[in-house]
Amino acid sequence: MTFPQPEGFLAEPESGKGRGVLVLHPWWGLNDTMKNVCTRLAEAGFVAFAPDMFHGKVATTVEEAEKLARSHDGESAMTDSAAALEFLCERTADSDREIAVIGFSFGAYYATEMSAKYPDRVRAVVVFYGTNRRDYEGSKAAYLAHFAESDQFEPESEVKHFEEALRKGGCPVEVYRYPDTGHWFFEPDRTDAYNEAAANLAWERTVEFLDGVLNGNRD
Repeated sequence: MTFPQPEGFLAEPESGKGRGVLVLHPWWGLNDTMKNVCTRLAEAGFVAFAPDMFHGKVATTVEEAEKLARSHDGESAMTDSAAALEFLCERTADSDREIAVIGFSFGAYYATEMSAKYPDRVRAVVVFYGTNRRDYEGSKAAYLAHFAESDQFEPESEVKHFEEALRKGGCPVEVYRYPDTGHWFFEPDRTDAYNEAAANLAWERTVEFLDGVLNGNRD
């Protein structure tokens, strides 16, 4: 069965081949920052696809983003993400049809949901300043999580609960906290929050993690 490309942004290595990484956007929508994440992943040798869960709508202010997040249909967003997962699994070079999912804030919820709902598809999960209170005992994924030191949206209590839930589920998990950062520290278009040093370190860790889990290049 051939899965058509869903609405979103696709970036591929020059070879056109590589392990698949699904990128789930934050509450701003599928903006240029998320498209650049896909492009950077392609430069690192991955096939990256970011579905547009807001169908063309993009916010630039917190007020606009809050409105988008409140009005979105969670079931529809999961359907969009699932369609994107099947499209990416079919397109990528991995014979076992396993991919990674990266979720940013709002998208982190859906990334973790997918790891539990599709354990035979999702092999690795990376979250940036986002959590999800659920049971992970059915997941087969390894997890990497990046959190800010001071975050009004993800307090330390939520981070600890998230980490404990993953460990209780028997999932391999690495959690990093970045000093002197707040929510959105990875996103350069959020000039009031962006921290270049922390963002670069988080990116290095992410690529190393994805390469290790998907390509088997872990020590």
